[in-house]
Amino acid sequence: MRAWTAPEVPNLSVAGPAVAVHDTAASGLVTTAPDGPAKLYVCGITPYDATHLGHANTYIAFDLLNRAWRNAGHEVRFVQNVTDVDDPLLERATKVGVDWVELAQRETELFRQDMQALRVLPPDAFVGAVESIPLVIALIERLQAAGAVYKVEDDLYFSVTADPAFGEESRYDRETMLALFGERGGDPDRPGKKDPLDCVVWRGERPDEPAWESPFGRGRPGWHIECAAIALDNLGGTMDVQGGGSDLVFPHHEMCAGHAQVATGAPYARAYAHAGMVGYDGEKMSKSRGNLVFVSALRNSDIDPMAIRLALLRHHYRADWEWTDDLLWVAVDDVARWRSALALGAGAPAEPVVTEVLAALADDLDAPRATAALDAWVAATLGTDGLADTSDSDAAATLLPVLDAALGLSL
Repeated sequence: MRAWTAPEVPNLSVAGPAVAVHDTAASGLVTTAPDGPAKLYVCGITPYDATHLGHANTYIAFDLLNRAWRNAGHEVRFVQNVTDVDDPLLERATKVGVDWVELAQRETELFRQDMQALRVLPPDAFVGAVESIPLVIALIERLQAAGAVYKVEDDLYFSVTADPAFGEESRYDRETMLALFGERGGDPDRPGKKDPLDCVVWRGERPDEPAWESPFGRGRPGWHIECAAIALDNLGGTMDVQGGGSDLVFPHHEMCAGHAQVATGAPYARAYAHAGMVGYDGEKMSKSRGNLVFVSALRNSDIDPMAIRLALLRHHYRADWEWTDDLLWVAVDDVARWRSALALGAGAPAEPVVTEVLAALADDLDAPRATAALDAWVAATLGTDGLADTSDSDAAATLLPVLDAALGLSL
């Protein structure tokens, strides 16, 4: 599957610091130390609807990590999936009377356009669930050889007790796991399972559902095994960071780790980083609640994508927060103000701002701290708080590449 077109990103003359992120498994900050290319896997969309701001918040967060690593001198190997066959997609296609393949292709293309407009760096491998079915089959066979898979009727299940490290990623107790598993697509009450938390890795064929041939009978992959198979095939072993929204901590990332660790005997990831949830009208943005704000709708309303990006950057990626229209209009005004200051060429001293921006993003992707440094520079340059400071004749030339390379803002 093709990704989107990469933006041109300037190379900086100054290197950024080593990058630290909050690791869910360690429950604290860890400094990344890639051995060779930095390996990043970010779970992608299930393309049954357009990209909403909750999605954008997550993907911009890990775009900051990608950029921070590059600015620190690392090559980056970034992989992302598209779950282009799964229950929510099939249910949506049936409800609206559209072929599920057509729906997936249409919404995936819209996602590409949104990511390109927001200047998110594209993955090196953008892989759909359907095209990864041979990888899934091969991984299930490895799990079978390890004795970690069993059959319930026509479905195959992964035995979570096969992974001695199961539970170490999320750090949840069993009661919490059971509750979340039931809420997030699991089937803890299904008869015949060895453990209520065991998850399906191969779903046997159902009437009126797509299915593919396999050594286990016709069917399709489970959700968690899809990401594990794609990650192992494209990253080749333990990754530096597994990323996604905080709603993926359990069961998705826990199960992915379990599959991979049983198959390989090695840790799935050195760190698990999770973005917070974006709310609207008092609830988390979700299709079921009908409170989505779509990136494409904002773009089609002539909103500058850089204002959308700035509005998201103003919140720390791990925070849960509420979207409001006022946040967007403030960002629209701020983008115009920043452009006015940069258009002067000269301005307040830029080097301290460069140092602060790179340091902030290396410190758990602290975009609010980085944007605050730019706000202060703009205020000083335009004289918002007094006399304008234009003592640095090359200020704009110094700052524009950093804004782009570090924050993804093309101004």
